[in-house]
Amino acid sequence: MHLVYPAVLSALLFCTGLYGVLARRNAILVLMSVELMLNAVNLDLVAFDVWLSKAAAETLHSGQALTLFTIAIAAAEIGIGLAIVLAVYRNRGSSDIDRLRDSAEGPDDGTDGDGTGDGTDDDGTDGDAATAPAAGKTEATA
Repeated sequence: MHLVYPAVLSALLFCTGLYGVLARRNAILVLMSVELMLNAVNLDLVAFDVWLSKAAAETLHSGQALTLFTIAIAAAEIGIGLAIVLAVYRNRGSSDIDRLRDSAEGPDDGTDGDGTGDGTDDDGTDGDAATAPAAGKTEATA
């Protein structure tokens, strides 16, 4: 078998995964796309290992061993990633990546909290976290 066939298939899988990471909004689908990219790399590792083992009489099959390590790391990554996504979904009610990013950044239109842009909130304060009372901080963390 030629090396071109698994290499082209691996490139197609990797490009599909890359498109999924860049275009998807759901965190679960992004994690699945990352797994698809890792599987494309695993396919390349095994294909090159088989191709190089034909040239050498005695081989260590290091490509296949590295593939096993990659599979183990990918399993740990998907477990931790799903745990994070579930925790975010329970806290925020959505796993939409754009909504999570927008809520973390705050208002980006150049205005302050009341929308006037004059530097003060409705109560006349400047709205800084340093001037906020300590009781509000404990309520936000509880």
